[in-house]
Amino acid sequence: MKKARGLLGLAGAVAGAVGAFSGFRNARAKNDKLLLANAIASIAVAVTGAALAVRALRKDELA
Repeated sequence: MKKARGLLGLAGAVAGAVGAFSGFRNARAKNDKLLLANAIASIAVAVTGAALAVRALRKDELA
């Protein structure tokens, strides 16, 4: 059950990263600094979420 939760968390983080990178490209194309700041923050959230999911999966393997 914990492994499934970790995999779902990882999938969610990947989906978030895809959306964040799309927003990043859009912000750069429009040269909008506020959209760019939002996209960078979203990328940071996606990276953190992926790291948490990977840690959860590793802890499940060790337990």
